[in-house]
Amino acid sequence: MRYPLAGQCNPTFDEIARKLGDFTCQDAPAIIHLRNPFGLSNWTLPVVELMMVAGAVLALWYSIRRLRRHGDPVNLALWIATVVYLFVIEIPLYFPDSFGIEEDLGIVFAHNAFTVQFMFERLPLYIIALYPAVITVAFEIVRSLGVFRDRGIVVGAICVGFVHHCFYEVFDQLGPQLRWWAWNTDNATNHPLAASVPMTSMVIFATLGPFAATLLVMGLVGRKSEKLAESASPARLSGVSLGWRSVVAGVLVPVGIGILSTPSSVVGRGDTPNTTAQAIVFWIELVIFAAISVPVLVQQWSRHRNSAEGIPTNEFVRVFAPIYLVVLAVLWVSALPDYFGAVDGITSDDTPIGNVWYAAGCLIIAALAGLSVSVRTRTVSVREISRV
Repeated sequence: MRYPLAGQCNPTFDEIARKLGDFTCQDAPAIIHLRNPFGLSNWTLPVVELMMVAGAVLALWYSIRRLRRHGDPVNLALWIATVVYLFVIEIPLYFPDSFGIEEDLGIVFAHNAFTVQFMFERLPLYIIALYPAVITVAFEIVRSLGVFRDRGIVVGAICVGFVHHCFYEVFDQLGPQLRWWAWNTDNATNHPLAASVPMTSMVIFATLGPFAATLLVMGLVGRKSEKLAESASPARLSGVSLGWRSVVAGVLVPVGIGILSTPSSVVGRGDTPNTTAQAIVFWIELVIFAAISVPVLVQQWSRHRNSAEGIPTNEFVRVFAPIYLVVLAVLWVSALPDYFGAVDGITSDDTPIGNVWYAAGCLIIAALAGLSVSVRTRTVSVREISRV
């Protein structure tokens, strides 16, 4: 049964959607729309969709397992919080007219039509899966290297933001060329651009969002769980307590992003925002995250690989990180002929290109980060050496 859009089909969104995959939001199903995965606009869509959904399911399984085996609720809280954050942050972007922000925000982007779509064709299932899948791999790399334990929550959250940025940008720089989504470049919100990618996506969504989500979850759930475990009568967070704390963390992520985005917002105020100044601020923020994270992650890896215990392998990272990076690397290779044949940043298929060199650098860093907790290391003792 199909439902009328009841005025939700914004002309700008409809125009972008028709260019993306020859579909329209006119008379789109209000709740869910299922399509044949072999009948989508190009073969890469079901591939990235399957990968992300599998990653989210695996992340959920891993989070529940950690709670049951180790009594650690943080992974599950992070999974729930990021999904809540997704709905809080993205629904207003899909329906700015319904939230009274159309004049201030406008249409920012539109997703292509994937196998499973929700909410009048606005929200693909794989986007829901993307949030918990990628932040879980970033969080687990940082946690496994002992950053939270040795350096504290703030530094740990910064490292999660940086690692997430590296994983995410391999995806973010490729999506527009393969028509996974399209940015509305007529919208001032999407400027400044780095190649075809708004720097708001690279910094706010790929870096600051995961940082804020991790900080909130560790503060609301992690600390409370530790206090209960260390109390005179050790206990665990109840399901109700874990649930509301996770939801509150997710709801507060946009607030944290708003606060963290103040520097770029200040220089971007007015009828004619200074996009050059905004770009400088965004790059400075990325440099700060990298300058803090890279030495910390390298030092943690070096310290613990030479310890008696070594670095234990992380099952989730060992499985999902290579799948994620290899799949995206293959998709990048498939896109390279059109990429290098692009004229003025536009391919012959009339799609904008990202920055392959930036994506390649992020892929290398992400691969090294994943490898650091995928191979068990430990120091060989003198007695063991003598036996060889």
